[in-house]
Amino acid sequence: MTTMNDSNSDLSFQDKHVLFSRIADDLTKQGYSATEKALPLTLAKQLFEHVSAMSDESFEQAAIGRDSKHTHNKLIRSQKQSWISNNSLTNSSWLMWASELQQYLNQHLFLGLFSFESHYAHYRQGDFYKRHYDSFKGQSSRRLSIVVYLNHDWRADDGGELVLYKDNKDQIGLKIMPSFATVVVFLSDEHPHEVLPAQRDRYSIAGWYSPI
Repeated sequence: MTTMNDSNSDLSFQDKHVLFSRIADDLTKQGYSATEKALPLTLAKQLFEHVSAMSDESFEQAAIGRDSKHTHNKLIRSQKQSWISNNSLTNSSWLMWASELQQYLNQHLFLGLFSFESHYAHYRQGDFYKRHYDSFKGQSSRRLSIVVYLNHDWRADDGGELVLYKDNKDQIGLKIMPSFATVVVFLSDEHPHEVLPAQRDRYSIAGWYSPI
């Protein structure tokens, strides 16, 4: 299993258009992008403070499948989630940033992204998400996936890494540590992925851009 290159660990993207250009280039070349310290650090801090202060009642058990196939299966997915709405200044700031990325990618990659949804994810100790796709070929929903990590001082022995696979044949994958302000973007129907068991509380945002 390969690990995300640490060469960007000293970068802090103050100009969001530099970051957006990098994401667009990565998506064009390889179908995914993973960048440390990519989300504005002030926004990442606000998001962490917001999600870590949320009550347990604000979260629901994460499910698998959509619509009529929507079901719960803790053998596949054990974390909890809370959908993000435009109901606080912090959430609004996140949705604005995500919208600006959407506009940039539409202008430069002609992806036709129309709508966006996202949720906070809380992985407790032992929680995981088995290998899966966010969307399947031929479906109209979820064209592009984004994950943002909100965890301070994450260490290798804390687990909880995202493993992003090139395709269904790939058995090695790229292992990405859920470090603070790391942003991962990938084509939803091309890259299966999984989350390894976390050894401490792990917070993130998962989101999807769709053409409808």
